[in-house]
Formats: sequence, structure tokens, C-alpha cells
Amino acid sequence: MNLSFRQLQAFREVMRTGSVSDAARILGRTQPAISALVANLEAELGIALFRRQRGKMAPTPEAQYFITEAEAILDRLSLSTRTMREIGALTKGRLNIACMPAAASLLMPQILGEFLLDKPDVKASLMMRASPVIEEWVASQQYDIGLGETPKPTAAIETVDFDMRCVCAIPAGDPLAQLDTVDARHLSGRPMAGLQDGHPNLVATQRAFASQKASFEQRFELRTFNPALTLVGKGLCYCICDPITAAGYVKMRPEPRPVVFRAFRPHVALNVSIMRPAHRPPSALASEFILQLQAALQTVNEQFQGA
Repeated sequence: MNLSFRQLQAFREVMRTGSVSDAARILGRTQPAISALVANLEAELGIALFRRQRGKMAPTPEAQYFITEAEAILDRLSLSTRTMREIGALTKGRLNIACMPAAASLLMPQILGEFLLDKPDVKASLMMRASPVIEEWVASQQYDIGLGETPKPTAAIETVDFDMRCVCAIPAGDPLAQLDTVDARHLSGRPMAGLQDGHPNLVATQRAFASQKASFEQRFELRTFNPALTLVGKGLCYCICDPITAAGYVKMRPEPRPVVFRAFRPHVALNVSIMRPAHRPPSALASEFILQLQAALQTVNEQFQGA
């Protein structure tokens, strides 16, 4: 059986009007075309749907039963067409995003919120996970978009990579806040907040201190930099912080802020990537969000070049 959309349309309008000519006028087709569509539908179903009575098309009992099925099919097709148009216009759909802790609490919700302001029918899942988990989720196509530390090259993931420059978080009233650029030597022997032992950022920071023969004294060991900024604001320590966390802090805290950020030398990198599944094309919605996320990360990186 090979029923067509036009056959069902013609059948429905003949049922509504009781006239082939009226159905043809409503559908913008010729009367012979409507008659042919109805006749082909009857041939496909193997039953008579109408009998001519005094110039009118009288529906058979079978037609009375079939009209309910036909209208359900046409309504479903109409809804699907409308939904796909809305998806194409980026007004309907779903985004599944997995995000590293540095961006999950402030920056990513800000970017996502701005993106969805004019898209009330778009739903989103935003999950905070460690970068290795994000890689796994994106590679297995469980998530459309991932933001995490740059993974090793793999055929399962496509990436847009960023070399982010970490900055120095300083109490606002500290004399070091008067400097444009803070060196490791300026912080030698001072109390520092840093990430857990073995984290790539901590290792890179310790290496930067060592390159200037400065002493790295870690007072606070933390999982993310957000609590570190609270401690810096109380004057308890300093911190070599990723610019993503710094950008979120600056955007959320009104001035005067208890923490200021300055460029740090030697360069401590945070290599992050926007990830997506390599073997599944992104939806139009995901593609548009990736572009907005990419622009936001570029802006963050430029914002703190001179801190």
C-alpha cells in the first residue's frame, strides 16, 4: 500500500464538502485531479469510499471509519512539519551540554541563558563533569557539546581548541594590585590557593614558579577556583586562576570587587576545547550554540591578555 499526503487531503475535503468541485477549489487543484486522487486512494485501499447521489459524493460506512484515521495522519504530518520548521529556525529542540567545573557554575550558564532568551521552547541539559568524563560522553554521542580540557586526538571527537592564559587573582587592597603584570617572583613565599595535587594547572603553576626560582607555597588545596576567589577576597592568599572562572566572577560581582586580576608571567596555560561527536552531524541548534560559545571563549581570552 502506498498512500500519499495528497490522496488523504483530497479525501478529507470531499468528506467535508460532499463535492469534488468544492474540494478542488479549496485545495487549488482541478476537479479531474481530485477525482483521480480519490479513485487512486480507493484502489489502494481496495474499497469504495463514495457513491454519487444527485450530484453529491455520499460517503460509504467505510469512509466514515477511515476519515478518523486520515485526519489523525494529516494532523500528525502537519505537526511534524511545523516542528521541523521550528527546529530549523532554532526555536525548538534540545541541547545536551557537558561542562568542566571551571565554566559550569558561572560562565556556561551565562552564555546558555543569553542564547536561550528568545527560544522559550528549547530545552537544555547542562551537566558538570571532569574532563575525562566529558570526553567519554561526547565520543559516545550521549552529549551534543562538551567543554573541557583539551583531549588527546581521537577519531570520535571533533574539537575547537583554545590556549587560555591564566591570570593572578589578588586582594583588591594588596600592593601587588598596583602592578599591570605579576611575576612568579612577586609571589615567592606568599600563601597560594591551588588545585589538587597532580592537576595540570597546579603542575604548570609550580613549573612557572620554578622557572623564576620562586617558592610556591600552597596554603589551600581546592577542587575548583571559585572558592579560591572567596579566600583571595578575604586577603588570605593569592591564586593563579583560569580566565574562565575570572570572567564569570567579574560578570557576577558588582564593583568594587574584593578581588582583582592581573596578567601573570611566565605564561600558565589552560588548554580547553569545545568538543562534539565526530560521527554525528550537529543539529542547527547545536551548531549555532557552538559558534556563540566559541566567540565567548575568545572574548574571555582577550579580556585578560593584559588583565
